[in-house]
Parts: sequence; structure tokens; C-alpha cells
Amino acid sequence: MKRVIRYTIYVLIIAIVGFGFYKKVYIPKHTFATVRATKGSINIKVNGVGNVGARDIYKIGSLYGGKILDFDAQEGEYIKKDTLIANIDSVDLTDRIDEQRALKSKLLNDINSLKVDRQSAKVNFDYQDELFKKNKKLYKLHSISSLNYQKYLTEKETAKLRIQSIDAHIASLKDQVSQVIAGISGLEKKLAHYVIKSPVDGYITKKLAVNYQIIMPNQTLLELVNPKDVWIQTYIDTRMSGKVKIGDSASIKLRSSDKIYRGKVVNINPVNNPITYEREIDIAFDNLPIPFYMEEQAIVKIEIKTLKDVVKVPTKALAIYKEQNGVWTLKGDKVSFKPLKIIAYENKTAAVKGLNIDEKLVIPDPKKKSLSDGMKIYHD
Repeated sequence: MKRVIRYTIYVLIIAIVGFGFYKKVYIPKHTFATVRATKGSINIKVNGVGNVGARDIYKIGSLYGGKILDFDAQEGEYIKKDTLIANIDSVDLTDRIDEQRALKSKLLNDINSLKVDRQSAKVNFDYQDELFKKNKKLYKLHSISSLNYQKYLTEKETAKLRIQSIDAHIASLKDQVSQVIAGISGLEKKLAHYVIKSPVDGYITKKLAVNYQIIMPNQTLLELVNPKDVWIQTYIDTRMSGKVKIGDSASIKLRSSDKIYRGKVVNINPVNNPITYEREIDIAFDNLPIPFYMEEQAIVKIEIKTLKDVVKVPTKALAIYKEQNGVWTLKGDKVSFKPLKIIAYENKTAAVKGLNIDEKLVIPDPKKKSLSDGMKIYHD
């Protein structure tokens, strides 16, 4: 009697443990969530990682070396076109210009003085010419001697030569004035290069020198970027880049912000990188974030096409079975694998071919029993 009771207790314990295992382990391991496919539109996107760059980065410096003066610009500062950036000490250049201007004034005064002398010489020539004409008539009438006639002719020619001499001197001085003016112009143009101004509106992204520093010729003082030139330089695998066109819309996410910015493809580099097989594609912001930071990393999604009226499934329902992509479908309480062609991805959704929207799909779970064709499951 005691033995029967003992065996009964054993059986009861085993039954309780088995029931507990079935309820707490077996059923949960064989219970899966399900979803259904839907129909709708999906945007095909090409993803890329890039950095903030610019079409043109203006490296502003001086043609001539010297000491930097009045260089108070700061990184991140926005400056307008023609804003004074710095002066470079021109040493004696201004004094040389003043000397040349003084020489020009002296030459012009000399020319004016000679013009007065010429007027006097012209009056004398007219007088001598009249005397010569009268005495020429007298000479023809044999009223004066040949010697007197030659004297009047000589005095006339001498007066004429005096005018020619003054004209030659004036011409020479005018040539000197032209040379001085050209010299002043050259010195002024040279002096203008000692005054550094901004060629465009833009932000100072780098300051490469400080006030009172001695610089070499053609040394860069700062780098300037026009906001209109800022873009994202992103690199796309060549196999996907062929679908991208100038004007395609894109979304931009900067590493420093959670905000999504809109933009457009504005440039496609025609030369591929021969090592990485990538192509540079540049995306400009619709509205540039201020401030912006050069070389900041960004994630870009380029919208190259919209597929309409396609079957969509959550990516969590996709599976790989026997080296094929597809989904697990449910009929009754048994699953079967259906291979599919995946057309495109958008966020957590995939567009597929080969599936009806009325089919119930099983979501695989790596923490549960691995699915196999004909397997019985529990589901929600």
C-alpha cells in the first residue's frame, strides 16, 4: 500500500513538472508574433557617409611679405565682401609714392613755365617773320644788301629753332610725366596688395596667422567659405551611384545634431576613386545650419526613385532559409518558407515581389525555436 502511494506521488510530481515545462518553456518557445503585408509607396534611397565641405574655399593672403597689421578677424566670424581683413606693413612704399607725386608736380610746373617761354618765342618768331618778309621785298628791289637780307633770314630761323627747342623740351617733360604717372600707378597697385580685403561674403573657417606676425610672400592668412558654396561631400559605391542624378532630393543628418536637414544633389564627380571604387557626390543644403563646422561627419540619404503600389513587409519579418531571402507564412498553425525578391528598403520596411497582402507572416525570433518548413507553432 505504501509503495502504491509512493509511486503515485512520483507520477504526480513528474506530471506537474512536465506540465510546467510545457506551459513555461515549450509553449513560449513555439509562440511567435505575426504581421501582414501591406500595399503602398516606398522611396528608394542611396545611403552615404560624408563630411561638410565647400565648392570653393578661399585662401586669403598677401602677394608680398611683411608685418601684419590690423588683423583682428576671428574664426567663425561672418564678414562682407570688401571688408578689411588686414594691412601688411609696406615699409617705404607710401614715401616713394609721395616722392613720385612731388616729381610729377615739378615736371608739370616746368612744362607750364616752358609753355610761357614758347608763347614769348612765338611772338618773337612772328615779329622776325614780318621783318623778313618786308626786307625780302626790299632785297628783290635791290634796296638792301645781301648781307642784311641774310641777317633777317638768320634771325627768323633762330626764332623758329627756339620754338622747336622749347616744343622738344616740353615733349620730353611730358614723356617723363607719363613715366612718373605709370610709376605711381604701379606703386599704388602694389600698395593696394598690402591691403587685404575679403573677396566674397563668408565665414572665416581658419585663421592661420596673428597680428604683428612677419609673413612670407603668398602666405595664407585665413580661409573663408561662402555659405552658398557649403555642401556635403559624400562617397557612394559606384554600383549604386549610377542611379543618382543632379537635382535628386536628399536628407542630411549631421553628427552634432539630431535634426534632419533637406538638400539636393548639386554635383557628381565624373572621376571614380580607383582604390575604393567610390564616386564623390555633393549635396547642398536647402537651408544651411548656422553655425556649420567644416569636416563634420554627416549621413546622407539620397532619394532616387519612388515605387508606387508595391507590397511592403516589415524588415523584422524577413528571413534567410537555405540561402534564400524570404518570409515565413502561416497556414493554420503550420509555417512554410516563401522565397521573395526584395526590391528596396525604406527605414524598417522592405518592398518585395512574390507575396500577397492577405498572407499572415511569422516574425522569426532568435531567442525562440528555429523555424522550419511544416513546423507547428503557436501565434498571437
